[in-house]
Order: sequence, then C-alpha cells, then structure tokens
Amino acid sequence: MSEQEKKGGGRITAGMDDREQVEKTADRLRDELLLTLEELDRRRERAMDVRYQVRQALGKNRDVLMKAGGVALGLVVMGIAVAGWRHRHYEELLWKHRREALRRAWEHPERVASRASEGPIGIELGRKLVLIFASTLAWAMARRAVQSLVPASEQGPEPQGRKRLGLRINQSPAHA
Repeated sequence: MSEQEKKGGGRITAGMDDREQVEKTADRLRDELLLTLEELDRRRERAMDVRYQVRQALGKNRDVLMKAGGVALGLVVMGIAVAGWRHRHYEELLWKHRREALRRAWEHPERVASRASEGPIGIELGRKLVLIFASTLAWAMARRAVQSLVPASEQGPEPQGRKRLGLRINQSPAHA
C-alpha cells in the first residue's frame, strides 16, 4: 500500500503532495464560507425588506385575511342597515321609550330622577369606596413597578440659585 493511500487520499488527490492538498482543501473551505456568507447576506436583506415580508405574510394568510375582511364588511353593512332602520323608525322608537319611561315613573315614583340600576345608598356608597380603594391600589402597584423598572436618575443636589416652589416647611431642614 502506498503512502498516499494510507493517508486516506483518493484518486482526486493521488498526484498531489501534502501542500497542494492543503491548498485545495483551504480553497474549497473558503468557497463554502463565501457561499454561506452570501446566503446569510441575502437572508438579512430579505429579513429587513418590509415589502417582501408583507408579500410573504399576505401570501401565506390570504384565505384568513379574506375571511376576516368578509366578516368586517358584513358587520359594516349590518351596522349601516340597523342605523338606516332606526333612522326610518325614529319617531316610533321615541314614543316607545316615552311610554316605557312613563310606565316606570308610574310604578316607581321614588326612582324618577335616579337610574333604575342604582341600589340603596349604603350599597352604592360601599361600591364606590371599593372602586376608590381598587383604583388607588392599582395606581400604587403601577408606580412601584415603574420605579423598579426605570433606574433612579443620579442627580446631585439642586444648585443654590434655584428655589423650589412649595411650602417653606418642606424646604428647610428640621430643627430640634
């Protein structure tokens, strides 16, 4: 067995010495690397091309978009039809609402000036207090979340030339 066959060489590299084989391998690897870089560059250009991305998205989701557009168009047509019907029957609806209002006033004269959905004053007061508490709690949680996400600014003390507005008691140090 020859030395070339021991190294694993084949018929392609049979007549080459070690240096030529290394050069051929380096050229092949260089060509493959250049092809890979060109492909990556092509993919980068496609990824940054908004028109291409929109065309791809439209191509893949055309049937879903057509169905969504059809549903939206149907809802718009239905809304226009209902608005037209209400416009034609406005007087009739107005008299119907007035009759219902008179009936409610006759049945419950104590609720004429209030909404029908309002309950007793205690329940309404409790509901409003719970709403105030919940909104205050949500505001405090949001404030704390923002403070934890945004780093504190590193500002030194205010220059002596500027005076802060507000109560003097808040601006001066405490005296014992």
